[in-house]
Order: sequence, then structure tokens, then C-alpha cells
Amino acid sequence: MRAENATALLAGFVFAIGLGISGMLQPEVILGFLDVAGAWNPAPLVVMGIAASLYFVASRLARRRGRSVLGGALRLPVERPLDGRLLAGAAIFGMGWGLGGLCPGPAVTVAPVRPDFLAFGGALLVGVLLGEVLRTRGSSAG
Repeated sequence: MRAENATALLAGFVFAIGLGISGMLQPEVILGFLDVAGAWNPAPLVVMGIAASLYFVASRLARRRGRSVLGGALRLPVERPLDGRLLAGAAIFGMGWGLGGLCPGPAVTVAPVRPDFLAFGGALLVGVLLGEVLRTRGSSAG
């Protein structure tokens, strides 16, 4: 196994463990966060705040270093302006989050032990494939 793959696998395990410890694998926690007019649960906001803070620090350190920890090319996201595609995608993502009670990361994590989330995984796969088809058609039409 290449070092990059082993690192990605380790990061995935750490991510899954963090999701479990934080309670983000429980749909009722997510739905409680989205219920701002009722029994609002602020715990996911704390988790997201910690994650965003860690990413902010790690990305600044990575930019300063100029290469990955393993010495490879540094591939950080490129800033792009807000556009209709981004806003539509965010809205669809948010609706799926609210309907399913989980975002894709936690859903993929619990799917092996929660058969009811296999349908979510199937819908996620169809959405990704449909998005790729639409993106490909859009770029070839222009």
C-alpha cells in the first residue's frame, strides 16, 4: 500500500471515530440541530466549529510549508465566487441532510451497521453520478 493511500485510510478512520465520539452518527442529533424552532441541539455547531478551526490552522500551515506531510504536491481547494451551481448544490445537500438526518460522511460510516441507510447510500451514489453527467454535458455544451 502506498503511503498516500495508508494516510488517507488512517484519516478516514480518525474521521469516523471523531464522528462517533461527537454523536454525529445519530440522526436524532442532526435533526435536533436542524430543529431551531423546537428542541434545538447546539452540539453539531460545536463540532463544526472545531472542525472548521482545525482546518483553518492546518491549511495555513500546509500553505506555509508548500508540500504535503509526505512530501507530495500540495492540493488545496481553490477559492471560487458564489454562483448558482454552488448555491443549488448547497440547497440540495441541505435538504438531503434534513430529510435523511445525516450528511454523506456519517451516512457512509453507519451504512454497514444500519441497513436502513443503504437506501441513503444508493441515493447518494445516484446523485453523484447524475451530477457528473450534468457537469459533463454542461462543459461539452459550452
